[in-house]
Amino acid sequence: MPADDAIEQAQALLEEGAALEAAAALKPLIESGRAGLLARATYARALGAAGESATAIETARETALLFPGVALAALVLGEALLAEGQLPTAIAEFQRALRIDPALEGARYMLGCAWLEAGEPDNALREFELAAAGENASSQLADRIAEARRMREAPRSNPRYVRHLFDQFSGDYDSRMLGQLGYAAPRILREFAALVMPAVENHSVSILDLGCGTGLAGIAFRDLAAVLDGVDLSPAMIAKAHERAIYRTVEVGDIEDLGKSHETYDIVLAADTLVYLGALDTVFDSVGAVLVPDGLFLFTIEEHVGSGFELGPKRRWRHSEAYLRDAAAQSGFEVRAIITCSPRTEAAVPVPGLAVALQRSGRPTVSKIGLK
Repeated sequence: MPADDAIEQAQALLEEGAALEAAAALKPLIESGRAGLLARATYARALGAAGESATAIETARETALLFPGVALAALVLGEALLAEGQLPTAIAEFQRALRIDPALEGARYMLGCAWLEAGEPDNALREFELAAAGENASSQLADRIAEARRMREAPRSNPRYVRHLFDQFSGDYDSRMLGQLGYAAPRILREFAALVMPAVENHSVSILDLGCGTGLAGIAFRDLAAVLDGVDLSPAMIAKAHERAIYRTVEVGDIEDLGKSHETYDIVLAADTLVYLGALDTVFDSVGAVLVPDGLFLFTIEEHVGSGFELGPKRRWRHSEAYLRDAAAQSGFEVRAIITCSPRTEAAVPVPGLAVALQRSGRPTVSKIGLK
């Protein structure tokens, strides 16, 4: 079959949703070595639509190498990477396509979609608004704009943003946090635990570590734990935590969904985790569902002076003590203790924070004290 006819047939099959047939129509042309840019691009898109993501990326990457100065090749590689969740490289390829050809149809829209997938609504809206000014705006654009606006207005950081952020940081997370940022939340919570539950014997309690990251809080608490489990949004961070071999289980999950678990724990930890949530009612309810009677929820937050909560300039939420007390009461917790602390530094300046112990029993509240 002539190349033009094969490409036309494959494109028609793709439009009909017959991705496997589209790829099959182009495969002889690809294997013959006679395929040009459009054939290769269509073949990569067909493979991606058929679920052959690894082969689609390989084909698209080869195409980009063969046609390094062609915007379409960069766009197709970006599409294949985005479908596989490789967000940083997908974004880079869409940006490269637009540098080559700012008017390339679909590239601006796809860049917005990639930013949206990364949980970056402001960046997504910027690209979507530019795409809307084009002559061939996507029919799905209005829905995407609405989704980005909802994401921006939500009272929590989007899970996609958190996952993307920590997947990127996983390689040097420990050195960055402990060295550059003076990360102290795990140590603070461990010392705090000794204040509010001094009689606990080593290796006697079950602990769930929310937002466990690479396992720094797990290290601080493993002497107490008979059972230590972890959950985090970032698969890359979970992989690092698993390598430490201190957790019984470590799973990818959202801390607002704990109620689906059948496990119960004596202690639930959240070291520097709730800074990615504004409203805490859902997570408080979720934690309450997995705590044993009289169980403790120990966590750090960054402090907001005033009432309620606010999103800080570093896209980390700050909470007031008054808000924490009210939200705890609404979720059936009693405040066992609240202490002032600095869970980390920012530009070498200590970040004002609080460490909090919540419990369902009627034990007396401890006055607010300082912990250095």
